[in-house]
Amino acid sequence: MNNLGKVLNHKKLNNEKVLVAYLVAGDPDLENSLDLMHLLVEAGVDIIELGVPFTDPIAEGPVIQKAHDRALKKNTDFKSIMNLVNKFRISDPQTPIILMGYINTFVTNKKLINMKDNGIDGVLVVDIPGEFNLADYEINNENIDSISLISPTTSDDRIKTIVDQSSGFIYYVTLRGVTGSSHFDKSEIEFNIKKIKNLSNMPVMAGFGIKTTEDAAVLASYSDGVVIGSSIVDLIDKNSDKKDFESVKKYVTDIKEAISQ
Repeated sequence: MNNLGKVLNHKKLNNEKVLVAYLVAGDPDLENSLDLMHLLVEAGVDIIELGVPFTDPIAEGPVIQKAHDRALKKNTDFKSIMNLVNKFRISDPQTPIILMGYINTFVTNKKLINMKDNGIDGVLVVDIPGEFNLADYEINNENIDSISLISPTTSDDRIKTIVDQSSGFIYYVTLRGVTGSSHFDKSEIEFNIKKIKNLSNMPVMAGFGIKTTEDAAVLASYSDGVVIGSSIVDLIDKNSDKKDFESVKKYVTDIKEAISQ
């Protein structure tokens, strides 16, 4: 069992909510990304989701798109991201790491993904159809979970197909739109997450658009945990000049407390 499975099992046994934090690898630079990964764990994050910079991140809102651009300008590539993960693993061998990105990047770098003991616990590819999984693209690593997105518009038949093709957890997209959008339909979210849980034993994480502790607490009450992305990336950007990320730590700590009550 990989790190992701161990953490998810522990949380389930102890009836605890999961906090997943997203940041873009290489934003503001790789050295600070490493520090931020450790800072997030100190703040209570259970799973780290590393965004792999891409030239055309169509699923992302303006905040994360700009972070992708900043990381690419720093020449962040897949090999340097794997080096980042290896450095993180020196002092933290247990926190699960998920790579989130686009299929072209993963296909191009499938040799690195398929390497045994590469420090990665899961991959979330945002632009492959639900009928396909990583193995269809010759990405085969028994230690890496294939995590999938399900949106408010996903049909029941497609949900069944997606959960059958997935492992680790399901990422439920709480909003219709791109990352960083707002305006939750809480009744729809609760209904859809219940529907997914009736079709799968996998944990369901709620993400997209979570900004406040109130947002996080409400969505955590429907799900097994929450994913925080745009708000963290925005705080990183606002504090990158002075390289002081205590505001990121405080924000994440507050979110953790909110979902733990």
